[in-house]
Amino acid sequence: MSVAPAAAALGPLAMICGGGSLPLAVADLVAARGRQVVLFPLYGAAEGLALARYRHHWIHIGQIGKFLRLAQAEGCRDVVCIGSLVRPSIWQVHPDLVGLSYLPAVLKAFRGGDNHLLSNMAKVLEGAGLRLLGAHEVAPQILVPPGALGRVQPSERDRADIALALDYLHAAGPFDVGQAVVVADRHVLAVEAAEGTDAVLARVAEMRANGRVRAAVGRGVLVKAPKPEQDRRFDLPSIGPKTVEGAARAGLAGIAVIAGETIMADPGELVAQADRAGIFAVGEPAGESL
Repeated sequence: MSVAPAAAALGPLAMICGGGSLPLAVADLVAARGRQVVLFPLYGAAEGLALARYRHHWIHIGQIGKFLRLAQAEGCRDVVCIGSLVRPSIWQVHPDLVGLSYLPAVLKAFRGGDNHLLSNMAKVLEGAGLRLLGAHEVAPQILVPPGALGRVQPSERDRADIALALDYLHAAGPFDVGQAVVVADRHVLAVEAAEGTDAVLARVAEMRANGRVRAAVGRGVLVKAPKPEQDRRFDLPSIGPKTVEGAARAGLAGIAVIAGETIMADPGELVAQADRAGIFAVGEPAGESL
């Protein structure tokens, strides 16, 4: 059986979409394999997406009944959640009648970090008979491969910073805080929390401009890794051209992520930007501790 008929036999794929370039990139890859895609863009997150070429239905966060009804009408059994989304407050959730019936589970999900929230919301959808998949399961091409992505290779000093950063992320992972850290000369400069990676890099750039970073320009790494107990179907670490731009502006030597467990947006432009900036972007093998 060829790829296209095999993919088509799986039925339409429902994609709950946040912002950024990843939702449409994944949709294009899935469609290219012959599988129909139905997008469910989220109000407040996905307004910038060019949706016209795909069937789509706008939904508010919390409209569980509307989503289930439309997904069933479209023949979808598999669901992927992809795209950037600022964690809403419970007051920004707009439950419909079905959503209200899940309110106790939703309130419980909000009492914890992002991984706790996403995993519990997955249980809600799975309880309704849907199968939750990771974006990398339907479009494996989006994963960062092992090794250097461009021409620049990390130095031994960079390797030492990467090792320290991965040790930190492994130790901090159980607290469900963030997926990124910046280390220079084995000194932790910044840790990601709720602000996101771009803001972390902007903070490092500001600290460097203010003389609060002693490491010379061209030293230091941004390292991203999934949390040890993270549900890999949701919120895998991601990098893209904007990450490279931020790392260069922060005066870093490069970026290191976990190969096969990190999503890469617009890989061609990412590599081109890294080469132009003279910084490395590398996929590290997943260690036993991760």
